[in-house]
Amino acid sequence: MKHDEGHERAGGETSRRLYVYSGGFLAQKRLRRILGLAGYRLSLGVPAPDDLVGVWGQSPYAHRGERIAAQRGARVVRIEDAFLRSLHPGRSGDPPLGLMIDHTGVHFDGRHPSDLEHLLATDPLDDSAILDRARGVIARMREGHLSKYSATLPDADAPPPGYVLVVDQTRGDASVRASDGDRSRFLEMLFVAREENPGANILIKTHPETTAGLREGHFTEADAVGPVRLYDGSASPWTLLEGATRVYTLSSQMGFEAILAGHKPRVFGRPFYAGWGLTEDEETFPRRTRVLTRAQLVAGALVLFPTWYDPYSDCLCDVETVLGALDAQARAWREDRNGWVMIGARLWKRRTLQDFLGQYRRLRFEDDVEKAREVAARDGRRLLSWASKGIADGVRMEDGFLRSRGLGAELVPPLSLALDEVGIHFDPGAPSTLEQWIQRRAAGLRPDQFERIHRLKRSLLDAGLTKYNLTGPLPELPEGRRILVPGQVEDDASILRGSPDLRSNAELLRLAREANPDAVLIWKPHPDVEAGLRKGVVTDPERWADTTLRDVDMAAVLNAVDEVWTLTSGTGFEALMRGCRVTTLGVPFYAGWGLTTDLEPVPERRLAGPRPTIEALMHAALVDYPRYFDPVTKAPCPVETVVLRLSNGRNIRQSLANRSLSKAQGALASYAHLWRR
Repeated sequence: MKHDEGHERAGGETSRRLYVYSGGFLAQKRLRRILGLAGYRLSLGVPAPDDLVGVWGQSPYAHRGERIAAQRGARVVRIEDAFLRSLHPGRSGDPPLGLMIDHTGVHFDGRHPSDLEHLLATDPLDDSAILDRARGVIARMREGHLSKYSATLPDADAPPPGYVLVVDQTRGDASVRASDGDRSRFLEMLFVAREENPGANILIKTHPETTAGLREGHFTEADAVGPVRLYDGSASPWTLLEGATRVYTLSSQMGFEAILAGHKPRVFGRPFYAGWGLTEDEETFPRRTRVLTRAQLVAGALVLFPTWYDPYSDCLCDVETVLGALDAQARAWREDRNGWVMIGARLWKRRTLQDFLGQYRRLRFEDDVEKAREVAARDGRRLLSWASKGIADGVRMEDGFLRSRGLGAELVPPLSLALDEVGIHFDPGAPSTLEQWIQRRAAGLRPDQFERIHRLKRSLLDAGLTKYNLTGPLPELPEGRRILVPGQVEDDASILRGSPDLRSNAELLRLAREANPDAVLIWKPHPDVEAGLRKGVVTDPERWADTTLRDVDMAAVLNAVDEVWTLTSGTGFEALMRGCRVTTLGVPFYAGWGLTTDLEPVPERRLAGPRPTIEALMHAALVDYPRYFDPVTKAPCPVETVVLRLSNGRNIRQSLANRSLSKAQGALASYAHLWRR
């Protein structure tokens, strides 16, 4: 139980020695780290009576520790993976994101008590905040298609709905042995499923480790006769559960997920989730006399009991942090697993793109479009290009809205990228994936999403973060109604697509002054233009502006103004987050939703349907649309990790090698296009 002395955190006086006698505890760095953070000092030797002996569940090697603990009067601690483990099975080498640490028994063996069972049986589980979190966990798992192993495909072809789902497990697994499972028992389960569902199609779901060739299952092709078929495809458990009419399992975690998906599974073994009124049980559970709701079961099994680990901050964390990590990893695997052919990437960008998008299959870079198409067709890859040079049969890419601490034109690599299979966010002439996300979130955020965005918003505002996060003191500004006019790069793709009839910074300033003769007009040139790298200089801004700001922190500026006038600048989005009024003279992604004053016509498709709140807009633009990359762990990450890195300055800066390479190619003239297309 979480209140047991063994769950005190490391560094405290109650940290306990944990003697281990299996090489796995010493060989697995992540396992050692989580146990250390949880307050256990892994030790070798002979324990004293007040020490602890750690064993892995009921593994074949657990008897070593059990024997020594019995001889020395020490207490056995059983350790297992948590229910949201990793992208791939542990046997493939993926480290866990959490552990189940049990001082009484082990959760999958209902023959004996366990700490998790005790928690589910005795904890009030009536705290509304915790139950709300549990409901949010269910919703996030379902929407993200997250499971114990999440390298699955939400859009994979699945059998037509209406089947009965029978869940296979691996032979010799400890959870199967604890439920007296063998091939005969699994065949009995299949027989019952057929008897209770005459005429129904039966789908046997193979275990991921069986599909990967790591361990055998109990069912074989010989069992797939008549209405029975084996399924070893890549569809996620949530997809399969959605199409099922009934679910049969011995003790698989998929039975737990079936409960979360709204089923009442038929259970033939003794898993932790049986006996609480949420399953149809073959076994009896005299100790489990309580009836739980789904939210209470999840509160105990996912929110309160496991020891979760944040791989980005190297600390213990809550389940929501793990969901963010797993979602980011699963998204990267799903999008990158087949590989990309990147068209027209400059040499100094390629290492960053390889890190960002090539972790599961290395990118191929091609400059010729037709050659890229040939490579993609031959290797089963997808085409990728910068959005300004997008091709009809490829995916378009652009920087995200929390990009870096420094300019792309100074070779600072991005921490976020948006990959769009529909269009691109800065082109209002066609739909985009971001537009679709905004429309989806406008229908209403769940409570957990609303809470996440509020936390994210507080973090962004407290840290003063914007897209590029340039710093500089804010001078004293004139008193009055202050309007910020941020300059843009006049030949930037967002201007060419989003404001084709008005591209001039000078004209923007003039129009802002004409419409606001009594306001304090503040002109801030774009940093790339100010550095002489891009087009958009206003030679005489004082004709219209009361003051010009250079080399200042944009967040500080936004906190000091009342309104922003812009063509398509992302500064308008950042202003909306800070409660400023925003007037647009172009059509940026945030225009047309009722949050801005729009002086140009916006697409009709944005005017239909529910209106998004600023929270819905933020969720779409900062959580749903971009992908993020952690420069410290070199891994896909959630937005919260990038906010942390940008806040404390841990970022990738431009390298000497990048600068040398750019000069070697005579790239001084092309700086105007670095990281901008």
